[in-house]
Amino acid sequence: MLSGRVKTLHPGVHGGILAIRSDASHLKAVADAGISLIDVVAVNLYPFRATVTNEERPPTFDEAVENIDIGGPAMLRAAAKNHAAVTVAVDPADYPEILSRLSSSSEASSSSSGSPPGGGGGEAFRARLAWKAFSHTGSYDAQVAEWMWNAVGDRAVDPASGAQRLAPPPEIVVPMRLSSALRYGENPHQAAAFYEDLSLAEAAPLGGGGVARSVQHHGKEMSYNNYLDADAAYQCVTDLAAPACVIVKHTNPCGAALAAPGSADLRPAYRAAVEADPTSAFGGIVAFNRVVDEELAADIREFRSPSDGETRMFYEIVVAPGYTPAGLEKLKGKSKALRILEAPPRARGKASRSLRQVGGGWLLQESDAVCAEDVEFTVVSKAQPTEEMLKDLRFAWTVAKHVKSNAIAVAKGGELLGMGSGQPNRVESTRLALGKAGPEAAKGSAMASDAFFPFSWGDSVEAACLAGVAAIAHPGGSMRDQDAVDCCDKYGVVLCTTGVRHFRH
Repeated sequence: MLSGRVKTLHPGVHGGILAIRSDASHLKAVADAGISLIDVVAVNLYPFRATVTNEERPPTFDEAVENIDIGGPAMLRAAAKNHAAVTVAVDPADYPEILSRLSSSSEASSSSSGSPPGGGGGEAFRARLAWKAFSHTGSYDAQVAEWMWNAVGDRAVDPASGAQRLAPPPEIVVPMRLSSALRYGENPHQAAAFYEDLSLAEAAPLGGGGVARSVQHHGKEMSYNNYLDADAAYQCVTDLAAPACVIVKHTNPCGAALAAPGSADLRPAYRAAVEADPTSAFGGIVAFNRVVDEELAADIREFRSPSDGETRMFYEIVVAPGYTPAGLEKLKGKSKALRILEAPPRARGKASRSLRQVGGGWLLQESDAVCAEDVEFTVVSKAQPTEEMLKDLRFAWTVAKHVKSNAIAVAKGGELLGMGSGQPNRVESTRLALGKAGPEAAKGSAMASDAFFPFSWGDSVEAACLAGVAAIAHPGGSMRDQDAVDCCDKYGVVLCTTGVRHFRH
């Protein structure tokens, strides 16, 4: 009926939704069939994502399938298609305005010969609600498709590990919702916005924590670069199991330190992170993996630059998993502009989807979720590491994972001394890291590389040995690995391989 608008759908419902009010044949058809016109359609779809991400009671495959809404999307799509006459509601936040417009139109119709279509309010308003409905059902279907591919998609054997991995889906749709419009992008002439990935919005235990779920308690609006830097800092600090502080500038950790073993006091770690590179830390992002209390907040508020002992340190953002009420109030007093974010931590060791755009397409990969506890540091040198050396190697290795390649990190006593990042060759990164550490601090330190030392072992490995580095870790895998071993044996330096590479482009 209705010129073919209703074929397989129940006319009692969809005839009343889809009838074109200006088409006399449509109105006669529904009248002859005894069908009432429907002017408003409001639907809340089955909570599919919440169902399939319920870790307390994971659903069976059949239970998940039963939570796929069919009738709801059908009615929403029908109402959205006929938005010229029908008001469609998918978001409870829109209910007040819809009710207000319905009330106004009801009052208007009582003094006229008939009521305007869709309860009134204007076709532009209904068209916007229709767009929202199509976006909503599209996002819903994308979430169902993603879950179903995870359940029934093709598996392939990983040649490196021998484990089965889920093959890439032939098609992919990423459901996203506008979180905020940004003043500009990386530069003032670039428009920008921040979107929330809805496939992770209800799945924080599955890796959906982090900056996108954060609550801003204070400060100026977040910018494009703020989000990038805050994410880099929080990703790094939540990769550390012990209480820690990480300071980031331009997405690279410039300072990082652990609290003393057995201590929850983060004040020494914060100070050590600043002292690693005070110049870079100024204007950076400070991240913690524990709650910020009043004492720590007071340190952040009052700490003066080690460079001159007078200038109070300035930061763009402080991000942590929580704040005590007194700590939050103390921190707010540092600056009206300081952005204070409270973010749920990422689930350590759980990979999630990572997408990156290139010209004309997208690259998809699993996030790098390998943690230091998952890696075996195999000693390949004659010299054997002490327990303290291994702790420093693991710490340096974790920090290097979050430094742009080619990445080198030098650490000692749970503190980052220096790092080299983003250089086109590892030799230069090593030189920068050792230079930032300084000749005295580098003695007895640990050095980690994100990838193996290839043909320049004499420049990189020997430079570290000559600087007094006591232990080195790299993935291994180069045809010249033995050259690095021989060099370390020559100087009595510990060399470990991890078998895990951490390129970060």
